[in-house]
Amino acid sequence: MVLKVRKNRTPHPPGNCPLSHCMAILGGAWTPNIIWYLSSGPRRFSELRGDIPPISAKVLTDRLRQLEAQGIVSRAVVPSSPPSVEYALTDLGAELIPAIEAIADVSKKLRMRQPGYDPAACAAGSGRPVRGRARRSADASGGESRPQPAPDTPTVPDTPTVPEPLTA
Repeated sequence: MVLKVRKNRTPHPPGNCPLSHCMAILGGAWTPNIIWYLSSGPRRFSELRGDIPPISAKVLTDRLRQLEAQGIVSRAVVPSSPPSVEYALTDLGAELIPAIEAIADVSKKLRMRQPGYDPAACAAGSGRPVRGRARRSADASGGESRPQPAPDTPTVPDTPTVPEPLTA
């Protein structure tokens, strides 16, 4: 039996696809992490290095320069001795935070569906938020979103649940 090839009904993306462009920015190594840590406010270079220990100074410098050139991050020299530089998200950069949060939420769900997923091991360190990580929450005064410190311990269900298989 020969299967008939079905036509894809999804229209082709525009020639200069904005989705591809944005995903290329977010797909850079460590870029989502940098945006995540800057979501809680301005950070100095050394603070970002502490937030993301595995990143090298060269890679962090390259990523920050790329994000600055794209208008996602701003760089401000702080008049101090010795001189210091602070990086912050621009308004455009802040618009990426909900997308990164949504990707992180889906990642958690995918991880829970993996065979051998162990919530206890996750809580012990393999899936726990890195120190200094910020989480956004609603502001009681008006619904605005502002960064809040992540809790020290993740929420782990009391009884393990069997993940449902992914369906296509």
